[in-house]
Amino acid sequence: MRAALCIDDVWKGKIMIRDITIGQYYPEDSLIHRLDPRVKLFGTLLFLVAVFLFRGILGFALVTVFLASVIKLSKVPFKYMLKGLRAIMVLMVITALFNLFLTNGETILWQWKFLRITQEGIETAVKMLLRLTYLILGTSIMTLTTTPNQLTDGLEKSLKPLQAVHVPVHEISMIMAIALRFIPILIEETDKIMRAQMARGADFESGGLIKRAKAMIPLLVPLFVSAFRRANDLAMAMEARCYHGAQGRTKMKPLQYARRDYLGYLTLVLFLAAVVLLRGIRL
Repeated sequence: MRAALCIDDVWKGKIMIRDITIGQYYPEDSLIHRLDPRVKLFGTLLFLVAVFLFRGILGFALVTVFLASVIKLSKVPFKYMLKGLRAIMVLMVITALFNLFLTNGETILWQWKFLRITQEGIETAVKMLLRLTYLILGTSIMTLTTTPNQLTDGLEKSLKPLQAVHVPVHEISMIMAIALRFIPILIEETDKIMRAQMARGADFESGGLIKRAKAMIPLLVPLFVSAFRRANDLAMAMEARCYHGAQGRTKMKPLQYARRDYLGYLTLVLFLAAVVLLRGIRL
């Protein structure tokens, strides 16, 4: 009986860990995958701006149609993208509750002491949930359709003008690429350690907050040890290959714009302009 429970707990823990899709790449042959990484970086930035600019039904409809079209063109399953939302569901619920109960407004629907629910609070909570959802989905498209190497090259190329003021662009890009590479590796390592600990009778689910925090110690200690060991191995490998930064380095696949990339820039600029225009329409 206990063995069956352990297996069930392991499976639940495995699903929870693998719900995190940040930093993972989904291989597919689509228009979004073939776009230059600089276009996707620029598009992600513009989309984040648009997410916090839109208001009203028309703005919401425009952003929704744009996001749905990009997801369709990327050929990444929508269910796979939704897995990234499950990992931050608690944060989204807490944010919505804060906006729901602590937003002042003229139309009070319910009140108890300092807590109150207003019509303005409901609207703010719904808008914040939508913005957080679109924020995660929009950024997930970039990481799911761009390899870490492409993302590094695109970021380094985009920030190249900052080298004129002695900003270490290559080093910053390399750090971000390594961090993105380590996310799925550490997720898989956490999954293995959690399964091993649960097989030995560890319980990560029951008990109060303090008990759960103490139960995480057998998981965090070997995870940190493994992370430092991997970081040391990576540093030794880079040193053995005579890596000394960006000086004298060339690209195996240099980035070059194609016609689709220019069309992508034009589409993004038109999208942002439409969001700004619709912002002034109260509907």
